[in-house]
Amino acid sequence: MREAKYMVQKKVAFYTLGCKLNFSETSTIARSFTQENFERVEFNEMADIYVINTCSVTDNADKRFKTIVKQAQKVNPDAFVAAVGCYAQLKPNELAAVDGVDLVLGATEKFKITDYINDLSKNDFGEVHSCEIEEADFYVGSYSIGDRTRAFLKVQDGCDYKCTYCTIPLARGISRSDSLQNVLQNAKEISSKNIKEIVLTGVNIGDYGKGEFGNKKHEHTFFELVQALDEVEGIERLRISSIEPNLLKNETISFVSDSKAFVPHFHIPLQSGSDEVLKLMRRRYLTDTYVDRVLKIKEQMPDACIGVDVIVGFPGETDDYFLDTYNFLSNLDISYLHVFTYSERENTVAAKMDGVVPLNVRKKRSKMLRGLSVKKRRAFYESQLGSTHTVLFESENKEGYIHGFTENYVKVRKPWNPAYINSIHQVILKEIDEEGMVRFDLISEK
Repeated sequence: MREAKYMVQKKVAFYTLGCKLNFSETSTIARSFTQENFERVEFNEMADIYVINTCSVTDNADKRFKTIVKQAQKVNPDAFVAAVGCYAQLKPNELAAVDGVDLVLGATEKFKITDYINDLSKNDFGEVHSCEIEEADFYVGSYSIGDRTRAFLKVQDGCDYKCTYCTIPLARGISRSDSLQNVLQNAKEISSKNIKEIVLTGVNIGDYGKGEFGNKKHEHTFFELVQALDEVEGIERLRISSIEPNLLKNETISFVSDSKAFVPHFHIPLQSGSDEVLKLMRRRYLTDTYVDRVLKIKEQMPDACIGVDVIVGFPGETDDYFLDTYNFLSNLDISYLHVFTYSERENTVAAKMDGVVPLNVRKKRSKMLRGLSVKKRRAFYESQLGSTHTVLFESENKEGYIHGFTENYVKVRKPWNPAYINSIHQVILKEIDEEGMVRFDLISEK
């Protein structure tokens, strides 16, 4: 290891906006600071550097950035503030102009952040190092560790899809993957830290196999990745995060149903239950494909949890098309929804489309789908009552309770007891409590 730049130990804090992929990358960036003799502290504590990993999927994530910078300045007005991540790649000069920001790093620079910090002097205007996104053609593996009970393991980055609403290809570049060897090595490192669950993450993980520099030759497929990870010793649970319906193959579903470690939980983006809107979005499937994937999962894993991403208020989404989505989801055997209210993003095709949906209508539709999600989650939880499951307990004390999730993503809680942290127990699910979580009877430790 090279000699640390700062011999007097400095403190660094991190704030992550957005997805599981961002959490995995924040952890990797944090480890590079540890190697430089920095002490990591919480974001609400006094630090010499505050690093904010940004997101630009929604307008709200953009707005939150300024609030987070102010939070850091309130704790330490003299601290050095750095911005990295998707928003930093898309709008580097806009971030650099925010009062208090000293450094902005784009997609290829963020993993070398310590190389850009020569001293911790405040800048009058944020210094920008941001590549053209075409230069983001190499892969940096990442995983989160030490932050949570579970680890987020990045296996893929970037996206070759051209969905009309999405800025991710502009922020992260072309689809590219880690080598199978590196993924397995990272999984073994996670296992050695006594972490019980790994969540696979990426921008489009079903596209796993494209090498560095956008090499279209698939050295290994996503299915081969799943097979290999199932053999890693010491990992109790493996969870597939978001995967496109057209890339979730029968062979993967069948393997998960018989797997040693992969759990019966899938998160499958839908975005719209209207074929006409899906065409406007330039998605790579129609609703019949989505129905087929849900039926295939439920046929082999009746207790599987299936989460769905939906966008409401997309340009051209008429009242009838929205009702198509509502009814489609209402009749589908899914477990919960992540609802996103459409927001215009610069440099996307959708931002110039006709048929703009008024904001108040978008909000009303979003509220309707969120209500449907509550009903779907409760119905799924009720279907699991009386059955036996394993629960992995988390590490946080929330209002006197310790929480955990079953393998099929039912959230449970019990009065706080630190002895349960990061432990797996067999339970019988009994009843849904006033907070919408499930009470249980303990059977044994697994």
